[in-house]
Amino acid sequence: MSPFIYDLIGLLAGVCFILSLKGLSHPRTARRGNLLGATGAAIATVLVFFRSENEGKNLIWIIGAIIVGVIIGVPAARKVQMTAMPQLVALFNGVGGGAAALVAIVEYMKLGSSASIAVVIATVFTVVVGCVSFSGSIITFLKLQELMTTAPVVYPGGRAVIAGTLVGVIGVSGWVIAEMGTTPLIILAALSLLFGVLFVLPVGGADVPIVISLLNAFTGLTVAASGYVLDATLLIIAGTLVGASGTILTRLMAEAMGRSLFGTLFGAFTAKPQSASGAAETRPVKSGTPDDVAILLNYARRVVIVPGFGLAVAQAQHTVRELADLLAAKGIDVAYGIHPVAGRMPGHMNVLLAEANVPYEQLSEMDEVNPTFPQTDVALIIGANDVVNPAAKTTPGCPIYGMPILDVSQAGNVIFLKRSMRPGFAGIENELLYDPKTTLLFGDAKASLTKVVSALKVL
Repeated sequence: MSPFIYDLIGLLAGVCFILSLKGLSHPRTARRGNLLGATGAAIATVLVFFRSENEGKNLIWIIGAIIVGVIIGVPAARKVQMTAMPQLVALFNGVGGGAAALVAIVEYMKLGSSASIAVVIATVFTVVVGCVSFSGSIITFLKLQELMTTAPVVYPGGRAVIAGTLVGVIGVSGWVIAEMGTTPLIILAALSLLFGVLFVLPVGGADVPIVISLLNAFTGLTVAASGYVLDATLLIIAGTLVGASGTILTRLMAEAMGRSLFGTLFGAFTAKPQSASGAAETRPVKSGTPDDVAILLNYARRVVIVPGFGLAVAQAQHTVRELADLLAAKGIDVAYGIHPVAGRMPGHMNVLLAEANVPYEQLSEMDEVNPTFPQTDVALIIGANDVVNPAAKTTPGCPIYGMPILDVSQAGNVIFLKRSMRPGFAGIENELLYDPKTTLLFGDAKASLTKVVSALKVL
């Protein structure tokens, strides 16, 4: 294939990536954007076989790797539940960063002393950031999958250890650039893997989505740097897009959580210890039955539904749509209050509700719905906790302090659908559960909503 045709097709793939990001910016066009991104990736993958210097080389290895990737990736993507999607994103992101680091190491070993200083610097950057992304993403996966504690892991002198490791990474990076040897590069990779682990351990469960977004940006930068090492323009384009979009998303998520990125990553080392909540479990709460909830809803004029991770776990999105339709048929104003970080990743609730064909017009962002809570008769909270917890405003030092929340406490009545009194993902008590105007309906969200719908139909 001529270089002109090759570059032209590569440009087409790059355009697909750009249009994909544009499509993913809105729920209505997200599916189209995802397909465009997949098309661009497919074009880029096939195009590699027609690069003049690659033709006929290592075909068996390349095809074998593609087959293995398809065998692992397709079933994993098709079978994963929406509740586990953030873990999958973290895992795939980590694999991407690790792969870029490995490619850079292999290319460096192949070039040897003939590598220019610019290529060596790009290689060092790729190895450092790729390894940090890989090991850090593995830790975020383990936290989200609850294979390890979701609480921040802190230890005496933790920030000093992290800083010391970072100094070691920088020092060995200089060694690699000066000596251009394989041994220091391997040491650099090992130190970078360690730094990735130390970097993520102090992050609490509620902040893990922010770190996933940050590591995703890291992976994009790694891919862009590896594109420079490999002289692959398409990798530079794709990596830069991922890095830029990931950086913007990280900043927006940090703002939505009401804290700085530094505070998110290292705030656990300076946070004040939280008192044990064991005594709070003995405090009385007002629980109700599905009939009680149905009566409250039936005589309301406005209802705001606040979905959370519990809705995703119960797969109750279709039932909540049925409930909303029933209330609307009775002349009740219904809206959905969507917190920017509800669930475990941005857009989590939007995707779930879109599966149930909930009208986009009913979805209200936090800034839009908060002023309406004083005029709301019932706030129906389905599996959410941290995003409505008043501690974010009243308890300095708690893991979510400073995070903007949905002001459901201003509604006339608050209904919580919960499995138990267990705290949310941040691991702190929610005082709103003990408010006299709060009614708790215990049980699986889907089963509880089904009973509420049945009770409403006879009122």
